[in-house]
Amino acid sequence: MSLFERVLATTRRHDLIPPGTRVLAAVSGGADSVALALTLARLAPGHGFALAAIAHLHHGLRGPEADEDQRFVEALAARLGVPCLTAREDVAARAAEAGESIETAARRLRYAFLDAAASEARADRIATGHTADDQAETVVMRLMRGAGLHGLSAIRPRNGRVIRPLIEARRSAIEAFLRESGERWRDDASNADIAVARNRVRHEALPALKAIAGDGVVDALARTASLIQDDADELDRLAAELSAAAVLPDGALDMAVLAAASPALARRVIRAALEQAADGRFLSLEHVEAVRSLMKQGVARRIQLPGIVASREGGCIRIEPAAAVGRRPAPFETSLPVPGSAGVPEAGLVMSAEVGTVTAPELTALRARADAVAVQGVEPGRLTVRSRRPGDALRPLGAPGRRKLQDVLVDKKIGREERDRVPLVVDDRGRIIWVVGHTIADEFRVTSPEASVLLLKVRRAVGGSV
Repeated sequence: MSLFERVLATTRRHDLIPPGTRVLAAVSGGADSVALALTLARLAPGHGFALAAIAHLHHGLRGPEADEDQRFVEALAARLGVPCLTAREDVAARAAEAGESIETAARRLRYAFLDAAASEARADRIATGHTADDQAETVVMRLMRGAGLHGLSAIRPRNGRVIRPLIEARRSAIEAFLRESGERWRDDASNADIAVARNRVRHEALPALKAIAGDGVVDALARTASLIQDDADELDRLAAELSAAAVLPDGALDMAVLAAASPALARRVIRAALEQAADGRFLSLEHVEAVRSLMKQGVARRIQLPGIVASREGGCIRIEPAAAVGRRPAPFETSLPVPGSAGVPEAGLVMSAEVGTVTAPELTALRARADAVAVQGVEPGRLTVRSRRPGDALRPLGAPGRRKLQDVLVDKKIGREERDRVPLVVDDRGRIIWVVGHTIADEFRVTSPEASVLLLKVRRAVGGSV
């Protein structure tokens, strides 16, 4: 199978480049990325997509050699008749500023540049030159770190709009293709530096494995990653179902729900919460396990992770950026039309209201949820979603009498720092209808399921913002 056939088969198998797609190719000048640009340029006209541009980031690390890399890539783009988008970063300086390794900073800055370049080129996909050899190296590195399925999934053919058309091609086949085509490429001398972990795996560990198991071990490791990806995807699907119950409307994690779940699913829910607060920082299994330890009595109630604080408050675990901890939120208030929806950016939520009906079984199911309620007795008019105020009180569902909201929140084990973030839905008369995620007022309980009800729902805003 030729390289063109291999790339075409991979793109079809994983639906990487649908018809009409504009693709940005990330090209460093190395053999893999040069082959990527050449194959995409040749395949594009006959397969309904366009190579929109080539993108190259100068890392500021190798002096004149890096300058030559950029000139080489610009010449390649000109020969292919596509724009070349370039930028320059002082990766070493940026790594020192962020307290990161040069490799980590380079990756972060490279993908930020590619995102910006894709927007400039109006590209739907960003293609990178990762190969089956890169896949095998990544599996070995993560095995050595003791990674779970999330890590051993390694390099996926597609991650968002980033695609890897060469992920099933061997590096030896790519170099053979370039030589047969009379194409040149640039060699990065830093790839031989065995002080870098990946280079040690590439030049020492994998050759040792090949000596034992033969050259096919690379394909076997890549195949393992592909199989693990399928298993990991199924667990991710189940974890998404668990999240509906485990993640409360304010983003806190319900410890009882997590404790009842399998460790595999609980870890995924926790990792997702960490990733939302991490702002791109590296997360390891060790960080996930540190959060799981908060569910055990007798351990610290708060732990510090890179840029993140996780704390146990009553029956919940709260995960938030370290910069946000201890910051008292400003009071908030917004109108909620009926029917309609409204964003509550201060709480990172979207509220909605609609009139409808529910059956008795549906009402029972609603009472077990934290993200939706059905109420009756609400007078026509606009509702308000706001933070608490002095003097707020209500009779919680099933309670014998009225209570201060402060006492209700204490009983619900809502931490002091979080009470001002709990949204309240109130009517035109200022009566509390729903303490979002916790209880409704007893006077608004549904007494006639067959009659019209007001359905109130809450969801996390996409990306944590409205």
